Amino acid sequence: VRTERETDFEAKMKRKIRTSGCAEGTAYGDMMERFDSIRLDPDMRLRASQLVPLSKAINTTPSLYLSAGAIHGCVLCDADRPLVYMEDIGRHNAVDKIAGWMFLNKVAPDDKIFYTTGRLTTEMVIKTVQMRIPILVSRSGFTNEAVALARQAGLTLIGRAKGKRFIALSGEDRIIFDAD
Repeated sequence: VRTERETDFEAKMKRKIRTSGCAEGTAYGDMMERFDSIRLDPDMRLRASQLVPLSKAINTTPSLYLSAGAIHGCVLCDADRPLVYMEDIGRHNAVDKIAGWMFLNKVAPDDKIFYTTGRLTTEMVIKTVQMRIPILVSRSGFTNEAVALARQAGLTLIGRAKGKRFIALSGEDRIIFDAD
């Protein structure tokens, strides 16, 4: 398939990123095209004490995930409350629903937190950075490549957020450690 858009396929092949999808697990070019030029708000702060009630509110929200499992949930949050909860069988679809909701409702991303029930993968990091959201949180695990990419982008990445515990993987300067 050819389009009118000029594309340097060789350059895209060199800019390869390993992903953790169900299929082959490699993406080329377009996903990373503008990644390095995106600047996330350096002034956004998250208090560790805010993360506990925020996670509790998200994890007790009635959802398909709670009733059936085997589905992905994504939540766009202010520092103190969830704004919108989206679910889908595909984690990327759940993320894209959040992006669409933000676009339709003209929601500015600079002071938002993005929460996902799934693993913190390169794709989750890329999409969060593309949405210009400075903080990404999950109750699940993470991949090394996602952590490296988050550090490159200046994204605050928080994994294994359960109860009062979490792992700050990158962007720790945005977190105010005020909790016990």
